Amino acid sequence: MATKKQIIIPIVILATGIAAMAIFSSMKKPPEEKEKVDNTPIVAVENISVAPMTLEVNSYGMVKPKYETELIAQVNGEIVELNDVFVRGGFVKKDQLLARIDPSDYHAALIDAQASMATARAALEKEVAQGKVAEREWRQIENSSPTELSLRKPQLAQELARVKAAQASILRAERNLERTEIRAPYDAMIDSRNVGLGSFVGIGSKIGHVLATAIAEIRLPVADNQLAFLVKTKSAKAGVNAQVNLIGTYAGKDTQWQAKIARSEGVIDNKSRMSYLVAEINDPYLLNSSNKSSNAPLRFGSYVNAKIMGYTISQASLVPRYLVVNGKVAILDSESKLNYVTIDIVRQQGSHVVVANGLADGDQLIVSALDYPVDGMKLALISNESQQEEKDVEAEKSETQMASNKESGE
Repeated sequence: MATKKQIIIPIVILATGIAAMAIFSSMKKPPEEKEKVDNTPIVAVENISVAPMTLEVNSYGMVKPKYETELIAQVNGEIVELNDVFVRGGFVKKDQLLARIDPSDYHAALIDAQASMATARAALEKEVAQGKVAEREWRQIENSSPTELSLRKPQLAQELARVKAAQASILRAERNLERTEIRAPYDAMIDSRNVGLGSFVGIGSKIGHVLATAIAEIRLPVADNQLAFLVKTKSAKAGVNAQVNLIGTYAGKDTQWQAKIARSEGVIDNKSRMSYLVAEINDPYLLNSSNKSSNAPLRFGSYVNAKIMGYTISQASLVPRYLVVNGKVAILDSESKLNYVTIDIVRQQGSHVVVANGLADGDQLIVSALDYPVDGMKLALISNESQQEEKDVEAEKSETQMASNKESGE
């Protein structure tokens, strides 16, 4: 039979174990709840700016005079006079004397022609008088009709021919005398001079070379597919009258000049396969005081870059080319959702494309990559996420500070 002690001890041990279990259970912390993870994709955006845009076509070319002339001697003789400005780089006015060929022989030829003219006129007057006498004598003869020879008409015609020949000789002599003076055909700059004082020149000898300073022109190659940006309608005169900004250097500084497309050559070059537009600029050397378009001369032979102004798009925007996929771009709409919109691409401009339709001013263009984009999916802005993270950090700092203050107070 069990004793009282044997019964009490197991009961005490069991009660002690239950009490200890209850104490330990009360000390156990409940499991922490895990915060919900936001898996919304985060994107970066750029605001779209829509504004009028004038299309440009880039080109390049060499500045040349519109007119240039090789001065050629038309008579023989010795160079007896040279103008001081008849040197390379000299500027001359129209009809200004550049050089003179010895005119002595041509003066003599003119006097000889004038003398022949006087002799021919005298013979003509004598023949006219003789013809009148013959006609008067024939009127006194009855029952007979005079012949042309009897009235001296062939002789009169012969003398008239001699007078005309004498007139031609005078004109020829005067023209040869004028040709002894080499004059500038227009306002020009001297490009070269091939004679010196005392040189003998013959017909066809080169005297010099002059460049017209009134107008300069630049041949600008343009790819055939770029002509469409100069006019909206199909035309063979694409780009004519378009404004051109010429960019070059003068005295080591970048300088701009304003020009205008004067004409199109109308053919495609066999070698370059390019179309050529010709730009013109008036008074490139600023010799005319009324020219205020530039503060620096545009010298012949200069290499310039050109921006040809095309037509203007009333509502246009620039979009990075890599963001366009199948003619669409990704937009973050007002509900923070992904939205693909179709755009009307006018042209490619470097690393961007010019968009005419499809985008509005202030649209948010998504510029970051998405792993699995789905039209209409919910998105979050990277700026909003950053602001939330900063708020969380500030909250943690505040809680830590409060706990520290509590412990110090205790």
